[in-house]
Amino acid sequence: MRKAALIATVVTGASLLSACSSGGLLGRARPDEFAVQRQAPLVVPPDFALSPPSPGAPRPQDAESSKQALEALFGGPAKRSEVESDTISRAGDAAPGIRSSVGDPQTNVVAKGDLIQTIIAAPQGDGQYAQAVVPG
Repeated sequence: MRKAALIATVVTGASLLSACSSGGLLGRARPDEFAVQRQAPLVVPPDFALSPPSPGAPRPQDAESSKQALEALFGGPAKRSEVESDTISRAGDAAPGIRSSVGDPQTNVVAKGDLIQTIIAAPQGDGQYAQAVVPG
């Protein structure tokens, strides 16, 4: 009687512990909780003369969650200031392959000399004697 109770306890304990494992006979495939995305709610349009969407077309209110997160963190594109817009308009359009030609070993580079190296290597000052001159 004691052996039967001991064996029943061991079998019950083993079956309960086997349910905690992630693999094996009782294991199951679980969904990835980070890949789940909410579906936009169905909305009745206020204008009933709208044509229905074409089959297979993406819903306009659906958006990727990563894009929504970026939009929430950083907002939309910022409006450029007048100075920035003027600088970009004066710079003109860049050639389409400019990045490839800049990295080309055949590209001619002008050596600026020791003065630029001295300016770059200069220690940072406190700005006590710095002046800004605005022409005009």
